[in-house]
Amino acid sequence: MVSAHANNEGSQESASITPGGTYTIQTVSVGCKIYIRRPTPDGEEERLAEILSIRDKPVNSYTAASAQRTNARGGVKEEEEDALDKPEDKWEYFVHWDQFNKRLDEWVTGSRLILSRDLEWPRPKLPPGKKAGPGSLQKAPGKAPRSQSLLKKATSNAAAAASPTSASTPGRSAFPSPSPAPSLKRKLTDDEEEEEEEEEELEGDDVDAEGEMDVDGEGDTFELNVNGAQVETPPHVSSFSKEQEIEKLRTSGSMTQSISEIARVKNLNRLQIGKHEVEAWYFSPYPKEYAHLPVLYICEFCLAYFPSPMMLSRHRQRCTLFHPPGNEIYRHQDMSVFELDGKRQLSWCRNLSLLSKCFLDHKTLYYDVTPFMYYVMCQRDSTGCHIIGYFSKEKESAENYNVACILTLPQHQRHGFGKLLIEFSYELSKKEGKLGSPEKPLSDLGLLGYRAYWAEVIVELLINTTDELSIDDIAQKTSITHADIMNTCTTLQLFKHYKGQHIICLSEAVLEKHEKVRNKRRRRIYADNLIWKPPVFTRDQLRFY
Repeated sequence: MVSAHANNEGSQESASITPGGTYTIQTVSVGCKIYIRRPTPDGEEERLAEILSIRDKPVNSYTAASAQRTNARGGVKEEEEDALDKPEDKWEYFVHWDQFNKRLDEWVTGSRLILSRDLEWPRPKLPPGKKAGPGSLQKAPGKAPRSQSLLKKATSNAAAAASPTSASTPGRSAFPSPSPAPSLKRKLTDDEEEEEEEEEELEGDDVDAEGEMDVDGEGDTFELNVNGAQVETPPHVSSFSKEQEIEKLRTSGSMTQSISEIARVKNLNRLQIGKHEVEAWYFSPYPKEYAHLPVLYICEFCLAYFPSPMMLSRHRQRCTLFHPPGNEIYRHQDMSVFELDGKRQLSWCRNLSLLSKCFLDHKTLYYDVTPFMYYVMCQRDSTGCHIIGYFSKEKESAENYNVACILTLPQHQRHGFGKLLIEFSYELSKKEGKLGSPEKPLSDLGLLGYRAYWAEVIVELLINTTDELSIDDIAQKTSITHADIMNTCTTLQLFKHYKGQHIICLSEAVLEKHEKVRNKRRRRIYADNLIWKPPVFTRDQLRFY
C-alpha cells in the first residue's frame, strides 16, 4: 500500500490506499472511498464516492410477484437477464458522491464500482489518550469552524469496526454485514448524545453542532436603535462572500443537527405524485414493506401511498378528495391556499409530513402533527387542486416563529412558488400584527429563498419611500424581525458610516440587481384576496398530550 497525501486533519493519521486491481469487491467496506461509474447527460463519468452502507440486493414482494408474472408470459427483459449474470450485482452500495450535495446520495449496484482504480480506506480513529496531545486542536472560547462534516463523523464512527487499518493486506476480506447504516451503530440516548457532542467539541470537530445558529449563517451582527444610532461596530464586509456561501451550501447539504438522522440512508427511490415522477432525496420513515420499491405511488389529493399503479387506480375510484381537507383562505386566479389543523386532519397531515421528509433532511417530526397549523398552496385546474408546497406553523410559538417547516415540491421548484409561500407567511404575520421569522435551522435551499425574499422586500421598501426609515420602521411595515433585517442589510452592505452614525444607503450594484429581479415576472400575494382571522386556541385545545 501507498500512503495518501495528508489532509488538513491536524495530528490525525493519513488514509491508506490499496492500488487498483489488487483487491476484490468483497474487500470494499463501509467508509471506503472508491471510483464509481455515474450516468451523466453526456454519457458516463468516473467519480470518487464514499461508501456509507452495504446491503444484499433487496427483493420486494410486490416487484417479485410482478416479475414472476412477466416471466410466466415469456417477457423477460434483456437488462434483467444481464443483471442476473453479474454476481457483483447481488450487493448494493449507498454512496455519497465527492463534492456533491447529500441529496444526490444513492444506491448503486456492485457492477458500477471500478475495481481497477485505487481504493482509499477510512482514516483510523485516534486512541483516547492522544486526543489531548500537543498536535490536537484546542477548544476555542467561541464558535469555531468545523473541520469535518457531520456526515463524515457519523459514517466514520459506523465504519470503525468494519474497516481495516493501514496494516491490512489487500486480499483480506473486510466485507461487513449487508445491513443499512442505522444498524451499524446503536441508537444513543439523549445523555449519551450530549456527551458525544461534548467530546466532538474537545476534538475541534464541530463546535456548532449543538444548534444555535445565526439567521443567515454569517456570524455576528451589530445592532441599531430605533433612530439608527450606532451601538456596535459591524463586521468587515470582506467576511461576507455569497459565492463561498453558496458553494458551502451546495456541497454540505442541510444543516441537520441529529447525527442519528444523518446516518439514516435513503430508503425510497422514486415517487410518482400525479403526473410527476421525482426522486427522493433523503430518508423518510414510510413502512418498511414500502422501502426499496422502484416507484412509490402517492395519491396527489389525499397523499395516501401505494406500491403499485393498479392499487393507486383502484384507490382513485373510491377517493372523494379533490383538494386538501381544510378551509380555503386565499384564492387568486388559479392559486389557492388551504388552512388545516393538524389535530383535526391528523391522517392527511401525517401523510404530508412523510412526503416532505423525503426532501427535508433536517425535519425530525413525522407523526406529532397536532401542535401545528398547515397552510397548503395548490394550483387549480379542471381535475382538482394539485399541491405545490406548504408551510407549517406552531399554534403557540414562544419564539414568535411564523414558519416551522416550509417546502416546495421538487417538480414545482424554480418557478417562484417558494418565494410565494414565504410572502404568504408574512401576510399572515401582518394580519396577526406580529413580527415573524422562520424556525431555525433552515435547509440550504430554504436559507437562500429567505435571503432572496428579505433582500427584495427591504430594497423595494427603501426605493418606494421618500421619508427616512429606521430598522424599527422597516420591521413594522414588513413584519420581518429586526435580526433578519440587520443580517440582510449587512449582507447587502447597505450600512454606511456617516457623520458619526450608521445610515442605510443603496449602492448602484444593489439597485442594478434589484432591477433585474423586478423585471422578472413572478406571482404575488394580494392581501385583499386573503380571507382569514388568526385562530384563537383555549388552554385545553393547546394540550396535545
